[in-house]
Amino acid sequence: MTDHFDALETRSPQEREAALMAALPGHIAHAIAHAPGFARIFEGVEPGKITTREALAKLPVTRKSDLGELQKAAPPLGGLNATPLAKLAKVFVSPGPTYEPEGYGSDWWRTARGLHAGGFRAGDLVANTFAYHFTPAGSMVESGALALGCTVVPTGIGQTEMQVATIRDLRIDGFIGTPSFLKLIVEKADELKADISSLKKAQLGGEYLPPALRKAMAGRGVCVTQMYATADLGLLAYESLAPGGAVNEGMILDEGLILEIVRPGTGDPVPEGEVGEVVITSFNRDYPLIRFGTGDLSAVLAGGSPCGRTNVRIKGWMGRADQTTKVRAMFVTPKQVNEVVRRHKEILRARLVVEGETGNDRMTLKCEVKDRPGGIGEAIVASIREVTKLRGEVELLAPGTLPNDGKVIEDVRKYS
Repeated sequence: MTDHFDALETRSPQEREAALMAALPGHIAHAIAHAPGFARIFEGVEPGKITTREALAKLPVTRKSDLGELQKAAPPLGGLNATPLAKLAKVFVSPGPTYEPEGYGSDWWRTARGLHAGGFRAGDLVANTFAYHFTPAGSMVESGALALGCTVVPTGIGQTEMQVATIRDLRIDGFIGTPSFLKLIVEKADELKADISSLKKAQLGGEYLPPALRKAMAGRGVCVTQMYATADLGLLAYESLAPGGAVNEGMILDEGLILEIVRPGTGDPVPEGEVGEVVITSFNRDYPLIRFGTGDLSAVLAGGSPCGRTNVRIKGWMGRADQTTKVRAMFVTPKQVNEVVRRHKEILRARLVVEGETGNDRMTLKCEVKDRPGGIGEAIVASIREVTKLRGEVELLAPGTLPNDGKVIEDVRKYS
């Protein structure tokens, strides 16, 4: 499966970067002109000057966690939609509630590229087991499958016996859904002694994929790939296959997106390879999310994919960036930790560890420092008190001591 969806996937990285940066000023101008929310967020910004990643990094991050308040203040979409509600195709409702739009047009969520990389082709008969009600997952992946020329059976979630019977009777060869639901269906088929050997490929998402499940499916002749998508942005990244059917390392960024990995609680990009929050700029004209913080953690993988696609690779989903915790009845946030770090140039990286028993919480800011001028520990302690309004201790560490996992706050308290 080394053929590619289109010529964009094999552009030189320089050509891709030049195209993205050339399109960026016009896209920001479009958002400011047509989306009132972005007109407010980017007040005073001159779009013509945003032509580099360095300039983009100076714009504020709008985070997924902000959507609830933005939508309450300016219903229903927070003013982030550049296409009026009456001219959109669908509006979805995710828990919160958070409202997400879908516009008109083929493959609006851009999921066809990820499905193609997973081996899905025109003529495939595909069971789409993502939900079709309220949330966009079912519609999102169906649109990509239809754009490829697949025939979709919209099975949705639940009713495992009926799912098994449908796969058996129609000889379905493709599955789309969550890892846990695929496992349930296969187990139900075994229980019913139903022949679902027609199933040859599965593209999974929405939750962690255990390596044991991928291996077990391979043993049944089912090639499993993953897609990373969100209800706001659509497809972000996807796995690809080697010629023999093995899955290549990492997930390839979708074309037409600008990826930044930033330190949680800030908008500051981190060095390549360091874990941080996934921030995306999407060139969707209906819903132009610019510097949108997904709340997901990941890191950039060095080098290119063996499949020949030249875009950036990431490690996939590595947890959540919002590590806000409550200490002695007060919330402590990654933003506060980063404010302490900002005040002391000696700190290279830091992690706030919260430990103790109920009613006896202890905070320790573990700081990687290269130089240790006199009084630095006491100064950091004072900053912790001033920023968080809580007492905290400091532990000074050598550079490279803290794990590269994106955590800014680690809560190790035991709750009985």
